[in-house]
Amino acid sequence: MSTIIYPSPIFGPVHSRRLGVSLGVNLMPGDGKVCSFDCIYCECGFNRDFKPKSKRPTRQEVKKALIKVLKQRHSEGLKLDVITFAGNGEPTAHPDFAGIIDDTVEVRNKYFPEAKISVLSNATFIHRTDVHDALMKVDNNIQKLDTVNSLYINKVDRPVSPSYDVNEVISNLKRFNGHVIIQTMFMKGAFNGETVDNTGESFIQPWLNAVKEIKPQQVMIYTIDRETPAQGLKKAEPSVLDSIKLMVEQLGIPCSASY
Repeated sequence: MSTIIYPSPIFGPVHSRRLGVSLGVNLMPGDGKVCSFDCIYCECGFNRDFKPKSKRPTRQEVKKALIKVLKQRHSEGLKLDVITFAGNGEPTAHPDFAGIIDDTVEVRNKYFPEAKISVLSNATFIHRTDVHDALMKVDNNIQKLDTVNSLYINKVDRPVSPSYDVNEVISNLKRFNGHVIIQTMFMKGAFNGETVDNTGESFIQPWLNAVKEIKPQQVMIYTIDRETPAQGLKKAEPSVLDSIKLMVEQLGIPCSASY
């Protein structure tokens, strides 16, 4: 099993399929994974297998590291499309997430005002006012919604909290009033002898209904691109993603598909 544990607090830049030249900000420890989901397709592996020994970076450490990298890239004339909060777990779980976003906006505006700020999140903390307000300040507020089927979520996304409620999450996504991008993983295959195919009509139609309610500025659909910790998972075919993309666009919502 191959996994990726990212350095902290800064990594990359990497060439993102969806975002371009992306400088990563990892608010989790650099020696393990801390996440409120335990997705079977996560490139960082299962939570239990990569428990960190170090602490999360502080707000001050993140700002100092970001200034150093952006200042250097600016002086060398290097391209930067986006600063992306991702890494070894859920970025919005950091206790100083809101303050870190304020710092990032400040530093970005000084060195790379044309660069976007993106947050890749699983939406488990968007009920918090400080997290919601911080996400309203970023350019790309990208929130995960793989399905609206609770059984599937518990089997594939595997929320750590037993109180996770996808209907509550959808309600909180609607509170962004369109300033949100929905990100959905589509795949096929099986896990523990059970199918994990969420490309059929029984999954797609309820998901489309939720997307229509949320009214996001964009939808990003994608499929497996790297080795996964769970065996037996398979990519969704390009034709399948293209079909789903068309259905989203028919709702009047821009949609991108990454194969």
